[in-house]
Amino acid sequence: MAHPAPAPHRSAGRPALRRTGMVRPGTLAAAAGGALRRQPTGAWLIAGAVTVLYCAYSTAQWHRLESPSWDLGIFTQLAKAYAGFDAPIVPIKGESFNLLGDHFHPLLVLLGPVYALFPSAFALLVVQNLLFGLSVFVVARTGLRELGRAGGTAVGLAYGLSWGLQAAAAAQFHEIAFAVPLLALSCEAVIRRRLAAAVAWGALLVFVKEDLGLTVIALGLVSALRFRHAAGLWLAAWGALWLLLSVRVILPGLNSGGSYDYAGRVDAAAMLADPIQAAADFFSGAPKYETALLLLVAGGVVFLRSPLALVLVPTLLWRFASTEVGYWGPGWHYSAVLMPVLFLALIDAAARLRRSGRRLPRILAGAGCACAAAAALALLPGQALAELADPTTYRQSARWDAAHRLIDAVPRGATVETGVGLMAYLVPGSEVYWIGNTNPAPDFLLVDAEDWSWGTTPPADAEAHAEETYPGTAYSLVFAEDGYQLVERTG
Repeated sequence: MAHPAPAPHRSAGRPALRRTGMVRPGTLAAAAGGALRRQPTGAWLIAGAVTVLYCAYSTAQWHRLESPSWDLGIFTQLAKAYAGFDAPIVPIKGESFNLLGDHFHPLLVLLGPVYALFPSAFALLVVQNLLFGLSVFVVARTGLRELGRAGGTAVGLAYGLSWGLQAAAAAQFHEIAFAVPLLALSCEAVIRRRLAAAVAWGALLVFVKEDLGLTVIALGLVSALRFRHAAGLWLAAWGALWLLLSVRVILPGLNSGGSYDYAGRVDAAAMLADPIQAAADFFSGAPKYETALLLLVAGGVVFLRSPLALVLVPTLLWRFASTEVGYWGPGWHYSAVLMPVLFLALIDAAARLRRSGRRLPRILAGAGCACAAAAALALLPGQALAELADPTTYRQSARWDAAHRLIDAVPRGATVETGVGLMAYLVPGSEVYWIGNTNPAPDFLLVDAEDWSWGTTPPADAEAHAEETYPGTAYSLVFAEDGYQLVERTG
């Protein structure tokens, strides 16, 4: 009778990797390298090209001293606070104003290390472009795997050049930059039937902005439908929990006024009291039709066949139900979170049609992808990136040198009251206040004759304006050049 061979000898000093679960660093590096090599080359190329375009646009915009919104200054103050391990106090919004009492976005703490390394508002523009580029990589990768080279390339490029991303880039940094790749990763996981990844990426959305709790609810329900698993329902419950916690507890608790500042923009009580009028109001307004039409065209209409299209609904509902007209149209950053969902729904629907085996569905799939690509190209001349074809786009502002001499004239750490024009440029070295708030008397006050913040008639005499705004103080002019007047408090 043969005896079994003895078990291989293991050294007492070397634990078995399989038994203990330990992984060698070299194994991790090899696995990561292998994973990167398995990614479609086309996805890298599309994402890289689109990211370069957005960075070129932001660079040109920065050097033209263009400031379309105060958001960049606000988020730069937040990043500066996080870099110093402080609470996100943002004086631009008001003295001692905690920005976590404005919107619920704790994930923005990730901006702290970035700002610590690159203390400039421009760094936030690059971060947003990189996050958009990451989402482009995810969408292109999914398209190439599900639709093949032609279809995947068409949809990937159409997404990268989509009107929602371009409008957001033109509006400069906003917290939704983090939501865009998270939505892309979660929707991709739904398509590829990876439940854990879909739930994990989707769950993080609640820490980007409070209204995304609604989106997480929809994403969870779609996941439950697709996977037939209770994890989707738990994701929906997670979204509902954080929506209620943020709006009813966290935001009012951290807000200086003790309330959620945006609660009145959707009058739910009035809608319930008169649902017929509410329905009429919901479907009225040309900007709403423009947004809806652009979504249909950009998604090649075919996207409506995918359950992922339902994830678009919550954002469209609160925007169209709002009394704030600025939410309705396709401008600013409000549609950026719709773009990854829209294009991944298109990929999902087209892939299903292609798998049907019948001729007509396959034709519809190809037509949907072609329509999305054609729409992106047709809309491009009126979008932000079209400016890159104009040589004047790259001309530095004639006031660039004067603006930086002014910034250098402000001592580090001094308080400055200003409009939006140079706000983001001043934040790294100063404590900045906005002219529209009731502020303590600042060390410096800046009047910019070309800053839209002042309206059509900026003060002609900055000294007189400062002393009138802050009675009992005295200010003297320390800088006057190219329409800038900087006054310093002397008493």
